[in-house]
Amino acid sequence: FDHIPILDISRMWSDDFEERKSLSTELREVCSKVGFFYAKNHGVPKEIASGPFRQARNFFSQPMEKKMEVYTGLLPENCYYGYHPLAEYNMNGKKYNDLYEAFNFGYEFEEDPEKPTEKPDHYENSNMWPTGKGLENFKKEIFDYHRHLLTLSRRLIRIMALALDLPEDYFDEAVKFPAAGMRLVHYPPQKVDADEQVGIGAHTDFECFTLVNQDMVGGLEVLNKSGNWVKAPYIEDTFVVNVADCLMRLTNDTFVSTVHRVVNNTSGTDRYSCPFFFGVDKRYVLNPLPTCVSSEKPAKYPVTTCGEYLAWRASLSKARRQK
Repeated sequence: FDHIPILDISRMWSDDFEERKSLSTELREVCSKVGFFYAKNHGVPKEIASGPFRQARNFFSQPMEKKMEVYTGLLPENCYYGYHPLAEYNMNGKKYNDLYEAFNFGYEFEEDPEKPTEKPDHYENSNMWPTGKGLENFKKEIFDYHRHLLTLSRRLIRIMALALDLPEDYFDEAVKFPAAGMRLVHYPPQKVDADEQVGIGAHTDFECFTLVNQDMVGGLEVLNKSGNWVKAPYIEDTFVVNVADCLMRLTNDTFVSTVHRVVNNTSGTDRYSCPFFFGVDKRYVLNPLPTCVSSEKPAKYPVTTCGEYLAWRASLSKARRQK
């Protein structure tokens, strides 16, 4: 591929099954060949979608000592939440560390618009929340957005089920208590070439899929099968959606989790993005889906739970910190 496709996902809300089915056919095409697409007509109001950017600027402009009050190093190595300081990681062994700082948090039962009456026994909340001037509405405004993304993602995974020749409600039970994390990321402008430094190094995401809300600066790049970096620039009122590793494992590589990175060395200004990572319940066993495995296409991955897999990936990632 030499560009990122655009899908009108408004059909996923249609009462007409054939419209939802037609969207699933297009979705299967892009998820199996590209692993990335722009989602337009997603239904999230502009004011809600802009909230995380306001709060990202508020948070990252705090003094370092305030940000370090929620430092990720205060949590276990298999938990990726909290603040990740500027240039603390080097994913690809570049001359200079990756030029970003981030704040991560996860699903909270109380903030789920579709939560059942009872909190699940396995529910844990390891989130840390910053305090400081200008952060009085930090959590509220972020979860105003997070709730919309939960609703959108639960509907989108139904279309993915159809795309995989499964019943539309196949994943409903698996996403009642999803692994639904989110990240605020700040990329200062880089002063060197991408051979020496990137905003964030080439990687794939952990969960089932990611919804990226990015600003106008650009810098997101996707690696195609020819080894070329394809730009995924800002397109107004869209999210960039990408398949992540848990879904690739579930589909036995029918859907592809595509390598991507950020390079912010031409804009001369700060870049912000707000990726939302949607996955199944952490107890869910990542067995290959019945429509994606056969005698001709045997299972490729060892079986594990979503929670075990996410903890392992988080530990690997945090081990890249430059201490």
